[in-house]
Amino acid sequence: MAGSISRLVQLQYHFFISCSLLFYCTATDTPHPYVVYMGSTGSTPPRTPENSGTSSDLELLASIIPSENKDRVFVIQSYSHTFKGFSAMLSGEEASRLSRHPGVVSVFPDRYLPLHTTRSWDFLDVQSGLRGSKWSRLPVSSDVIIGIVDTGIWPESDSFRDTGMSAVPSRWKGVCMEGPDFNKSDCNRKLIGARFYETGEDAIRRHSTAGSSPRDTVGHGTHTASTAGGLPVPGANYYGLAKGTAKGGFPSSRLAMYKACSVAGCLSSNILKAIDDAVSDGVDVISISVGMTSFFQPDFLSDPISIGAFHANEKGILVACSAGNDGPEPFTVVNSAPWIITVAASTIDRNFESDVVLGNGVIIKGSGINLSNLTRSKTYSLVSGEDVAEKFTPAYEARNCYPGSLDQEKTAGKILVCVDSEPTVSHRVKKLVAQSSGAVGLIIVDDIEKGASMFNSGTFPFSEVSSSAGNQIFKYLNSTRNPSASIVETTDAVKLKVAPAVAIFSARGPGGLTESILKPDIMAPGVAILAASIPTIIDHGNIPVGEKPSLFAIKSGTSMASPHVAGAAAFVKSVRPQWSPSMIKSALMTTATTRNNHGKTIRSHSGVNATWHEMGSGEINPLGALNPGLVYQTSTLDYLQFLCYHGYKQKTIRSVSGVNSFACPTPSSSFFSTGSSSNLLQDFITSINYPSISIARLDTNRLGARKVISRTATNVGRTDSTYRVSVDAPEEIQVKVVPEKLIFSRMNRTASFEVSFQASSGADIGYRFGSLVWTDGVHLVRMVFAVNLI
Repeated sequence: MAGSISRLVQLQYHFFISCSLLFYCTATDTPHPYVVYMGSTGSTPPRTPENSGTSSDLELLASIIPSENKDRVFVIQSYSHTFKGFSAMLSGEEASRLSRHPGVVSVFPDRYLPLHTTRSWDFLDVQSGLRGSKWSRLPVSSDVIIGIVDTGIWPESDSFRDTGMSAVPSRWKGVCMEGPDFNKSDCNRKLIGARFYETGEDAIRRHSTAGSSPRDTVGHGTHTASTAGGLPVPGANYYGLAKGTAKGGFPSSRLAMYKACSVAGCLSSNILKAIDDAVSDGVDVISISVGMTSFFQPDFLSDPISIGAFHANEKGILVACSAGNDGPEPFTVVNSAPWIITVAASTIDRNFESDVVLGNGVIIKGSGINLSNLTRSKTYSLVSGEDVAEKFTPAYEARNCYPGSLDQEKTAGKILVCVDSEPTVSHRVKKLVAQSSGAVGLIIVDDIEKGASMFNSGTFPFSEVSSSAGNQIFKYLNSTRNPSASIVETTDAVKLKVAPAVAIFSARGPGGLTESILKPDIMAPGVAILAASIPTIIDHGNIPVGEKPSLFAIKSGTSMASPHVAGAAAFVKSVRPQWSPSMIKSALMTTATTRNNHGKTIRSHSGVNATWHEMGSGEINPLGALNPGLVYQTSTLDYLQFLCYHGYKQKTIRSVSGVNSFACPTPSSSFFSTGSSSNLLQDFITSINYPSISIARLDTNRLGARKVISRTATNVGRTDSTYRVSVDAPEEIQVKVVPEKLIFSRMNRTASFEVSFQASSGADIGYRFGSLVWTDGVHLVRMVFAVNLI
């Protein structure tokens, strides 16, 4: 009976999750998990077992939940270190009533957020000049701590050994939680902390957590942790591919894992708890490769990552987040709050080649990863999806290998050719369709630049070829009665590829919540990244016959890009320990590179020059960020005013900040005279001291209409220096900087300037992109801008 009830609860929970993502439910108002966010702890001491807020939380719940349902008066998760709140089982009506309570900032459903899922650091080292510099010889041990919010960790990996590392920093307050398969001894001087959080039904009903521990059973968390701060591991490879030394961005850093996620995703309540704990434990940088999809983006104070990151930033902790994988369409970027550094994904200079050998001896270059045992010596019948279509199936569906579109008798034992003109049918789905139809291999015809995700088909023979190569294959198919082919095992090629380029899947700006903050912020490697993984058999189809599970994996996604930036930020923090999160963020953004390894402008997936909405300020340059010359400091006050300008009530913002005296600014009369009142909020947001500029509306029809943006730069370079500005602007926009020269001295470490934008009359509408660069002859401080002409 208990099992049946348990299953019912689980079904209700997953039904709720599905409904919440669709914005409505037609079911009755059944209780479901909600997060109750109550703002900052402010100046009050953090809640401890002796000073717990749980009793007051229970009193609050008891005042909302009817007495006949008193069994629901319990707290699932409680937040107490840097912000207040809890999660609990509530009906929709109860959640609505609770949201109106004077001590509550927001109440939102406890949803699952999806995971956004080596040579990369070698490539970055060469690109930035880090290799061979004095900074490449940092000590073996550092006291900088990177917190990873993810699926857990595999502590036995060589990436997390602590050979040569000094004692754990005395300021560390974290713990190493135990479980059936995880002991305190699994933590060491490298992996100094590990926590886990109940998920799903356990979190709701407080069932036994037997089997729960910080151990990774998915592979995602181990991969991101080793990318951010893993130690160098010589001889790393993935079944012979990508051979070399695998290492993290800042190998001497300490790591702390916060297992808030499972294969299903990450509960909002657990993400908040993980961030709350990480801040209290003493981490310096947090990496989160998780986020809402672009189809459902809550406001800034109903998004668990946004809320947690705000309070972490307030405490001096930089939070790096993945931008999402819903590209290449615009308005798909997530994790776009200005207090987050939002990371897009790029390619590196390594390519995995999976060649196709046609029956006439012609070799077609393809890409992708397959571990098959096919050879050049034996070929198989070659057919197109359209040729083996199931009866009454539209040719378009069969060409794209739709599920159910292929005749198994016609497909069995053959190599199948499919096109990729239907984006809703993923490579993984096409592979499953081919396998279930009995095909011995799959060739997908697509643009290789677009297919930059480097699909891994495991042991199933697979290759992705360009449209021109596909034309060769189709021409061959139509030229002979018995076409045949083979797909040979993958090989890797290094330094033969133009890189970086923006990955097709990487989410694009502008931000859906506000176009007046330019997002994403920056770009980092996220395609075919080799890093540590879990040596367990998750999918038998991915392991070659006679091989053991690999200790490493090759993964793609903005999930892989975010820990690169976290590692780079930790590197900067180790050299500049007094710098605030916004200073580190500014340094990374203004020194980012916009050129590829051939000295040309970085391209998008389609081969055209990338825009700032695709790559942010450019590809990270960790060495350059150590000495940026100038930085743009964005304060907590800036962020609070951002919330004012975004329409949040002053009372709400006081709760968020914990500062009862905070007051939203009042627009001056002179400001009202510069533009229409409908644009005032966006203009104010634009003028917060951010390291980039985004103007959501610049009128092309009103004579003399212009926008004026102010910024303040802080000199972190030579004491006495003078910077002069140069502007790279599109023809349709006149850009003027006043003053054109900034003079710094020992007594004057900051200087302000204004940038005015005015559109040419009659210019075509749409976004234009440019940049302004301050230089003292040594430093180049680039601030990029995006302007939407209306």
